[in-house]
Amino acid sequence: MMIVYNLPRGTPGNARRCLLGRAGSRSPPPPASPGPVGGAGPAGRAPRPPAAPPGDAGRGVPGLRPRPRGRRGPARWGPRCRRRAAAGGGWRRLYGAPRPPAAAGQGIGWARPGGSGARGHVGGMARALRALRGAAGPERGPGPRVRFGPSPTGFLHLGGLRTALYNYIFAKKHRGTFILRVEDTDQNRVVPGAAEGIEDMLDWAGIPPDESPRRGGSFGPYQQSHRLDLYRRASDVLLERGAAYRCFCTPQRLELLKKEALRSQQTPRYDNRCRHLTPTEVSEKLSRGLDWVVRFRLEKGVEPFQDLVYGWNKHEVADVEGDPVILKGDGFPTYHLANVVDDHYMGISHVLRGTEWLTSTSKHLLLYKAFGWDPPQFGHLPLLLNKDGGKLSKRQGDIFLECFARDGYLPEALLDIITNCGSGFAEKQMGRTLEELISQFEIGRITTHSALLDLEKLPEFNRIHLTRHIENEELRQKLIRELQLLVEHVYGDQQVDQEVLGKEYVERVLLLRKGHVSLLKNLVSSDYSYLWVRPSVSREQLQTISAEVDEIGKLVLGLMTRRAAVLTVEELNKDLRSLQNQTKETKYSSMMKLLRLALSGQQHGPSVAEMMVTLGPKEVCGRIHKALSS
Repeated sequence: MMIVYNLPRGTPGNARRCLLGRAGSRSPPPPASPGPVGGAGPAGRAPRPPAAPPGDAGRGVPGLRPRPRGRRGPARWGPRCRRRAAAGGGWRRLYGAPRPPAAAGQGIGWARPGGSGARGHVGGMARALRALRGAAGPERGPGPRVRFGPSPTGFLHLGGLRTALYNYIFAKKHRGTFILRVEDTDQNRVVPGAAEGIEDMLDWAGIPPDESPRRGGSFGPYQQSHRLDLYRRASDVLLERGAAYRCFCTPQRLELLKKEALRSQQTPRYDNRCRHLTPTEVSEKLSRGLDWVVRFRLEKGVEPFQDLVYGWNKHEVADVEGDPVILKGDGFPTYHLANVVDDHYMGISHVLRGTEWLTSTSKHLLLYKAFGWDPPQFGHLPLLLNKDGGKLSKRQGDIFLECFARDGYLPEALLDIITNCGSGFAEKQMGRTLEELISQFEIGRITTHSALLDLEKLPEFNRIHLTRHIENEELRQKLIRELQLLVEHVYGDQQVDQEVLGKEYVERVLLLRKGHVSLLKNLVSSDYSYLWVRPSVSREQLQTISAEVDEIGKLVLGLMTRRAAVLTVEELNKDLRSLQNQTKETKYSSMMKLLRLALSGQQHGPSVAEMMVTLGPKEVCGRIHKALSS
């Protein structure tokens, strides 16, 4: 079996033969690839071919492990090459840059404690990966692995919830894994507690991650600020392959470039000045201790890719952008490097993210190619916009999940409305449960049209799901407890007595108002205050409506005595009509007005029959007696 490596173009033939140990072979080992688990071989022999990092079995990771072909023996480095590698000689001619000194921390494990030269370079990355992901290296499961990667810069909003939801239902439909990865590489914008809040909201929404910073997992850490060593070593791989370079341009020069471009009415872009620095110039700047960042070399001729939503796409990023920064001066990576590296090492099979990243995908595919990794499949979700086509504004404060939860909206209603206004399903349908969303979802049905969200319809969505909760015995018990707490909070000392907070009474209220309220907190609004507070109505007030107050009161008390066992709205409506016929001068409308005032102290609200059923015979009689005697 012959081991094939990738070799930069232009490598001299004698060096090619020296590195491979046999004439005619086409590619030598990479100059500085992550080492295998186990380190270098015995003294005087070449290091073993780099093995795949844990969890990459079968994924084809050239550069991090050799790709076997044929049945010939493994390639070996010749003695001349070993001497050259150990001394650093010839590295400039082979790879266009001097071998970075180990003391300066350049390269991937050029020297390790107790080792040196070519022997030491193979163990550093392996130990880092083992520390990051566990020595055994977990295997990817058979199902897809998707991730939601929010930045902890504030509360989770509806747009983020929609992205997380589509990843979740895609994973669950195909028996895969849903991962939460906190992307906190921009430390200046990180809000303390935001990462925990995001995971709290995913739990509240009913779409908890399978792997996360809180839950852990085999592919962690799941917070990018805890993976800096991996990004640094990954950037070193690109530096040593010539796919990246150090940029020493000052912020002042970059700002001047930007102003000049804007003055010329051009799109600001980096001019790739440091791309052309010679190795001597790079070494000289490093020796002076100048600040630097790592930039990735954008190449022309990108290959088209097939997006799961937008179809075939191709963006010649090198024609419109300068070489992007992938590792900042503070040691933190940018989005481009961190996401490519993390998606690879976490075994992500499908990337479902917002359409704003569609034009960057070609750039990311160039990074995958530079590393020699197989990319995942990409699917870009169209934007979630206001009903008028405007962008959802986070500054409005009303699109954050915390706000909806505080206002009493059910998570099922939010999941329902953000999928109902978009695509991915055969038809639009209100009232879908999470289980129905999972079973009906088809990624091929996602369209490229932006989803228009009409939040004015949210109360109706919530009414549907609140009705479903009330009808469910288990969920209704939770609502009872929540309503009891709401009554105590809103009315406090005003409440009639503890009987009003009794489970039987609160449950009867819920069942009778089912389908009539959109939010649970509606039941503690002023319209329903009669449920929890006895009204203070005088006899004189009632007499302004009808002079037959005593006669009507006696008729109602008699009705409550006869109907004590069974009270229904339909039967009471008939009985109240019959009672009105027994009065001398009072019209039906006036009698209803009198009874509503006596029972609730209000002129408007639910029907009198509903009030009487909800309050119950005992409470109705007590309030009638109180009104007549006051």
